[in-house]
Amino acid sequence: MSARAPDEEAAMDATKAPLLDHLIELRRRLIWSLVAFFVCFCICFYFAKPIYAFLTEPLARVLAGRPNDHLIYTAIYEAFFTYVKVGMFGGICLAFPIIAGQIWMFVAPGLYKNERKAFLPFLIATPVLFVAGAAFIFFVILPVAAPFFLGYQTSGTVGTLGIEALLKVSDWLDFVMTLIFAAGLTFQMPVLLALLGRVGLVTSAQLRSVRRYAIVGIFTVAAVFTPPDWLSPFLLAFPLIALYEISILCVWLIERQRARQAQAANAGT
Repeated sequence: MSARAPDEEAAMDATKAPLLDHLIELRRRLIWSLVAFFVCFCICFYFAKPIYAFLTEPLARVLAGRPNDHLIYTAIYEAFFTYVKVGMFGGICLAFPIIAGQIWMFVAPGLYKNERKAFLPFLIATPVLFVAGAAFIFFVILPVAAPFFLGYQTSGTVGTLGIEALLKVSDWLDFVMTLIFAAGLTFQMPVLLALLGRVGLVTSAQLRSVRRYAIVGIFTVAAVFTPPDWLSPFLLAFPLIALYEISILCVWLIERQRARQAQAANAGT
């Protein structure tokens, strides 16, 4: 971080508040976040059926025209709670900008002006990268994973039993949500590494020196979070490798900006 000017120090001192005021402000932000989540949950729960239909679209394309082109539920309450989970999943995604804004409004007064400028891009990039990861899973991985798993169905013959997929609504939702959250989190790599670079914990040279180990780790993560076919890990690993290279570039740009600021400060003194 760059040095703080005296006028910034004075502005920070003027905004200092007692602990009780901070707790009251925290409670206010939490209430607004909970209200936003509840409203978004209600909206998404009302549209839970079309949202779930959208989430099952990759599976529906594979099952089209087959005798088992439907999902089942084995507990009387399973479908209802599946729609509740859909509402919660959609509510979190829909309310995230509001929740992130509340977090920012609570934290921002405690930051200096240059610190707010530094961290605001990361706050904006986080949901963008999460949506990119979720879209990648939905439009790239799932169309490959669904045919792979359903390919293990077999027809019965004389003396043998057939294997037919009777998929449960809750199992498919859990499968999709797990993949979406895993990809959304792993796609945060540039944000995490850039933040570490911003505070000086990592450098672009260090990231370049451990590139080969990072690639091995990326393929390991991709193998864990994707279906066990040969193609899906590669489909997830290659974008993550690209994001790692972007992270190196971001850290390098941060280092160059810091060096320019240091040169300007030295020239001013």
